[in-house]
Amino acid sequence: MEARNCLAACVLMHFILAVSAIDKRMVYIVFVESLPQHPYSLAFHYSELLKDIVPPSFARKSLLRSYTNFNGFSAKLTEKEAYKLRMIQFQHHNYNLKQCPFFHVNHLRFAYNTALPAQCLVRKIIGARSYITHGKDLSARDNNGHGSHVASIAAGRNVRDASFYGIAQGIAKGGVPSARLAVYKVCDHYCYSADIMAAFDDAISDGVDFISISISFNESFESTSNPIALGALHAYAKGILTINAAGNGGPALFSITTDAPWILTVAASGTDRQIVDKVLLGKYATLVGNGINAFPSRKGGLPIVYGTELSSTCSESDARNCSEPCLVRSSIDQKVVLCDKVPKLKYINITGVPSFITPNMEENVSKIEPYPVVRLSTNELNLVKTYIDSTTEPKVQILKSEAIHNPGAPFVAVFSARGPSTFIPDIVKPDVTAPGVEILAAFSPLGSPSDSPFDKRPVNYNILSGTSMACPHVTAAAVYVKSIHPNWSPSAIKSALMTTAREFNPALYPEAEFAYGSGHIDPLKAKNPGLVYETPVEEYFKIWCNISRIAGSFTVTNASCPTQLTLKDINYPSMSVRLDMKDVFTVSFPRTVTNVGRANSTYVAYIEGDQSRLHFIVEPSTLQFTELNQKINFVVTVKGKRMKPETLKRVSLVWTDGVHMVRSPIVVYTGETTSAGGSAQTPSAGGSARTPSAGGSARTPSWFCLLSVMLIIMVTLY
Repeated sequence: MEARNCLAACVLMHFILAVSAIDKRMVYIVFVESLPQHPYSLAFHYSELLKDIVPPSFARKSLLRSYTNFNGFSAKLTEKEAYKLRMIQFQHHNYNLKQCPFFHVNHLRFAYNTALPAQCLVRKIIGARSYITHGKDLSARDNNGHGSHVASIAAGRNVRDASFYGIAQGIAKGGVPSARLAVYKVCDHYCYSADIMAAFDDAISDGVDFISISISFNESFESTSNPIALGALHAYAKGILTINAAGNGGPALFSITTDAPWILTVAASGTDRQIVDKVLLGKYATLVGNGINAFPSRKGGLPIVYGTELSSTCSESDARNCSEPCLVRSSIDQKVVLCDKVPKLKYINITGVPSFITPNMEENVSKIEPYPVVRLSTNELNLVKTYIDSTTEPKVQILKSEAIHNPGAPFVAVFSARGPSTFIPDIVKPDVTAPGVEILAAFSPLGSPSDSPFDKRPVNYNILSGTSMACPHVTAAAVYVKSIHPNWSPSAIKSALMTTAREFNPALYPEAEFAYGSGHIDPLKAKNPGLVYETPVEEYFKIWCNISRIAGSFTVTNASCPTQLTLKDINYPSMSVRLDMKDVFTVSFPRTVTNVGRANSTYVAYIEGDQSRLHFIVEPSTLQFTELNQKINFVVTVKGKRMKPETLKRVSLVWTDGVHMVRSPIVVYTGETTSAGGSAQTPSAGGSARTPSAGGSARTPSWFCLLSVMLIIMVTLY
């Protein structure tokens, strides 16, 4: 390797001396650390890569040589093009995921190496099947765009200048562009349990590495009758990890719909890019709100009317709220309408071109609507009302939306479903968070960008929010970890993602881990977690069997279950217990960790967080490892006195060897805590047609599954 670097430095020094102007082309040598193991033309592969960097007119001339005795090529690039090559990042976050191939750009004037995602020239979608037996469209094509969106988040190739009508423009790329996809379409208007199970059955037989499901249910029901949980358990037994969207029922407690411990459940968080829209109140003020509007309204503004002015046939309250019967075209055409509530514009067919100003309902998420809409805070809405009352001919202009920097990221999305679980209280769910707010990704031109039957705009890219969008981010991270550790079990990969996640500030979230789980994923740390919690499938089968025998269970079984096993005994990377209020309590969590870091290493435990009124004991508190893959047992014991109703105490257990920080949340709460902020939903009984929420994306809640929602099955190349 030293000789290789020396040769590169010598060659590059020659050309640097010959051509020094930054707008002139110099020869760069690009080393490729790894390549997929399949036959293809390296020269063609590198040429395709350069198309994303070099102008089309020069792309063919740029590549000088493709090397055969080591992985790499030489190319003529400007300094700006070389800079682009170095600066490409995964989803423009600081993950820099190592993908296939992984490039080192060597240049005397840029003495560092940077990961570069690139296009692997293989067939991306290796198969697509439809399991729809009751719908109108039995094909596997994506009719609504949701499946294309989540698939491209996970494994889409790099595309330059992607945007929604110029909004959020940039390079769109999936988490692992080198991964391949097998697509299993299981939903039309409804999602049937039998269809979901059939897709799981085929996916397991097909030998996929991961199953990514951006589907969530509008109601909680136990894992023994949840087709996703059932399929995932059998997949887990075959070495396949299932990643599932947590749902969009937040911020209410008990809104989590995926509580199976063998599934990696994903909540949604915001990124450092926020999309906003501005409203100009004549010359009076400029207000900033939420909205994704592709085109500005007429220069000089449009007349603005309050809801009460809309129709004489409506009651005053209906008019203020912009109820559908009040939205008469003659009253709103070429006008901006101010509403006290958010109208259901998705189902309203207005042939005119109205715009709307509505409350933001504290969601703080910008959405694409069938008509121009800006959502404002209560204070800003009052300013608009004052402007209308104080102006003879009030006019308003809604500008084109723009992307700005959000320094508060990451944050848990308001819509993201919260725990605790209705049926399995002694578990922390969700497990982790990932970007799920205002995500730009591919979209089927057959679908409506606003999910309205009246919105016919064909687009290739769309901006959506939801735990659906967060789920494939985690799938990509899991694929990345497996590419580095191909022999790791599903539980080891899950543990690595959980114990290395970045913790949120619990002071900002009263639900604490029930909002964000172990934290925000950090794929770079997950590739080297130090220790992992491995969970044998036998433990999960015991949990499943005993749940099915609980009184009131919706699954009837006469099976003879193994010895009773509780969630506290499962070797899970997080720990949780719901307490009945009593004077004194003692709870123990037995755990086993496997050393995947350094062969000879010593880990010391400490408790991080507020320990008042609770006593924590870790035995042993020091773990001495002498070899890789060595397992050591320990027990965490929590002792305390009577806890008041609606009490939640949380800390973190951290194991460290001075290099690794292996963190596990510990949550202790009273049963009454779950009555605050939400209530458990009653599962529906017996029917085969389960009704997921709107594809896992945060849109108007619906009892129908969006058309063409898909199970996206990941297959790695490594």
